[in-house]
Amino acid sequence: MLIKKFSHIGITDVSTVGGKNASLGEMYNQLLPKGVHIPNGFASTSTAFWNFLKENDIQRALENIISRLDRNQYTNLNLIGTRARNLILESEFSEEFSNALIRAYNELCDNGELAVAVRSSATAEDLPDASFAGQHDTFLNVKGELELLGAVKKCFSSLYTDRAIKYREDKGFNHKDVALSVGVQLMVRSDKSCSGVGFTIEPESGFENIVLLSGVWGLGENIVQGIVNPDEFYVFKPSIKKDMYPIIQKKLGDKKLTMVYASEKEKETTLNIDTPLKQQEQYVLTDNEIITLAKWALLIEEHYQKPMDIEWAKDGITKELFITQARPETVHHTKNKNIHVEYQLLKEGKLLVKGDAVGSKIKIGYPVLLNSPNEAGPLTKESIIVTDTITPDWDPLLKKVGGIITNKGGRTSHAAIVARELGVPAIVGCGNATEEIVNGEIITMSCAQGKIGYIYRGELPFKERKIDFTEIHLPKTEAKMILADPENAFQLSFYPNNGIGLLRMEFIITHSVQIHPMALVKFEEIKDSKVKNRIMQLTSQYTNRADYFVDKLAEGIAVIAAAFYPKEVIVRLSDFKTNEYANLIGGSDFEPYEENPMLGFRGASRYYSDLYKDGFALECTAIKKVREKMGLTNLKVMVPFCRTVEEGKKVLTVMEENGLKRTENGLEVYTMIEIPSNVILAEEFAKIFDGFSIGSNDLTQLTLGIDRDSEIMGKLFDENDEAAKRMISMAIKSAKKSNIKIGLCGQAPSDFPEFAKFLIQEGIDSISFNPDALLQGIKNINKAEQQKVTFGTAESSK
Repeated sequence: MLIKKFSHIGITDVSTVGGKNASLGEMYNQLLPKGVHIPNGFASTSTAFWNFLKENDIQRALENIISRLDRNQYTNLNLIGTRARNLILESEFSEEFSNALIRAYNELCDNGELAVAVRSSATAEDLPDASFAGQHDTFLNVKGELELLGAVKKCFSSLYTDRAIKYREDKGFNHKDVALSVGVQLMVRSDKSCSGVGFTIEPESGFENIVLLSGVWGLGENIVQGIVNPDEFYVFKPSIKKDMYPIIQKKLGDKKLTMVYASEKEKETTLNIDTPLKQQEQYVLTDNEIITLAKWALLIEEHYQKPMDIEWAKDGITKELFITQARPETVHHTKNKNIHVEYQLLKEGKLLVKGDAVGSKIKIGYPVLLNSPNEAGPLTKESIIVTDTITPDWDPLLKKVGGIITNKGGRTSHAAIVARELGVPAIVGCGNATEEIVNGEIITMSCAQGKIGYIYRGELPFKERKIDFTEIHLPKTEAKMILADPENAFQLSFYPNNGIGLLRMEFIITHSVQIHPMALVKFEEIKDSKVKNRIMQLTSQYTNRADYFVDKLAEGIAVIAAAFYPKEVIVRLSDFKTNEYANLIGGSDFEPYEENPMLGFRGASRYYSDLYKDGFALECTAIKKVREKMGLTNLKVMVPFCRTVEEGKKVLTVMEENGLKRTENGLEVYTMIEIPSNVILAEEFAKIFDGFSIGSNDLTQLTLGIDRDSEIMGKLFDENDEAAKRMISMAIKSAKKSNIKIGLCGQAPSDFPEFAKFLIQEGIDSISFNPDALLQGIKNINKAEQQKVTFGTAESSK
């Protein structure tokens, strides 16, 4: 059989039509009935390809050409590939095969002349450990019988692109055993709308509860080739399944170019045009469309029972969404998530440029600035390619180098996908890397600081260590994390932990929101026109500026709550001091000046004050959105710096007025124990709050009467001071007597084993550590618990 319709193709037909076409046929038959839209089509078979080689008597000639390949340095790869491709392009289709293609095309188009996508699909393609992604050619907007026949032959010849030859060499495939099937699929008119890709797993960390969708205006080649920076949408799977609002984060890309079909006069079938500014500043998908695609992605993953890499498109004429491809995700599927190599930059230097980090490594090397792969000379593992964008033509070079840096592209671009598969660190979408980085001048590229990758001038010190999480056993006392940056959350979720004991929202407000909440509520009262313009620029997507604060804060909190779901995540309400609030955009108009902000208008006292309560309402709305709209009810709330029981009651009343009622929908509200009054009246505070968290820094400060920001008094500041420890001991005893949980957040239990031992002996329920101190902290707790058991056994035997 030379041709098979999608309706007659299933996943067992990989040897006949290749992985890509087998997957399309499988989805067309199995998932179309479940509501997943798949464009119809047909595929040529491997039999058609073998017949083509036989009829033209070129199989032996191809083998002879490949036999001359320099398999050590691949110096003649380009020459070998060109000869092999030309041999195929100069050969002829049989009348039988040409007629079969034309008949299938006419039937697909209902005897009209519709545009189709013509895609290559190797018969060994999309195996679990080999994706073949981007190795062979695709032709879009192919219309008419002659164009179709030409595109099919070009697909056949693309079995011998330089990158495909090198890929098979690297993977150990015998060239003569791989055939080429061609899929012909009705074209989705995404040139008049948008398209993109998606992963049913977070592609950097391998976190499995996320669907990541990326999108651009026009045809999807721009996103695959990394020519533009796309929009990104993070969707939480458990919220989809609970039919809650699942979009936990949206990132706007610049999308400067739009790929459209060329006119018939043009030599190429597609061309790039400048995207209008209005569209650049607009998301390519509505929330409903994001959720629809995420649901389809989930259905595809559940059908195949493995993480998937998908391509989607929206028809600008019918406004319909379609899935146009799906293949297994190849990087994290077979990776051992218990083995983790941790990289830590020990010193920061002169920052040259930053972009999206791919992987988590740190690499020191010599940048090689290239405009095309043809310019490359000798490359080593110390070479870091710096270029505008990476397309599949670059693939043979990428295995030779130690790093990749691009101006354009996102996490789902071809450069990012290949870098992950090769285990090579990459920083993509930098914008101006080729302008800021000097050719041959040593640099340090760091992908170890979250989703943002940083490129520094010179050689900076760093350390790496291999961690086997199976060798780390969580103690009876809960070991939690202190976290502020959502960018690190997915990766950190794999560490052994009992959740987040302290989520500092100040970091999210400073980095994601940037604007003082009162400057949004009372925008007209801002005096500085420059500040007003900056706020208008940041909130341009919003008719109600206050919604900007709610959405950005909710997204940051939601990412962390989702990363650790269903473990508890305790978010502390904002605890900026007045001088810190004043540094936010528009903040100086709404903050009083204080001589000692550390002991001034901070924490609980702000939330019911006329000076801030409208801003606090926005914090409450963001938390309510995360818990009730997104379904992340593992999120708990903590009130900082609550001086009196009466003040605590006032805060709970204001929270309730803003939709956060304690106990409703399982909401628990904790308070910090960081003021001596909290310790003295702990049993009274326990009557209105659900739990305590000891803030050892503030408690030590106020017990010893030392401003912890004072350099002069710094030597006297000591959490191990007996007075501070007695305060902690009293607080734990009161919590136990009141039968509520109590934990501690701080550095001391990881730095000082004796301090951990003290807390364990006092009966603390949990200890929260900064991520870099977590593993040492767990070690100290385990040792302290063992000593407690040994001590207890010895005592009982007396």
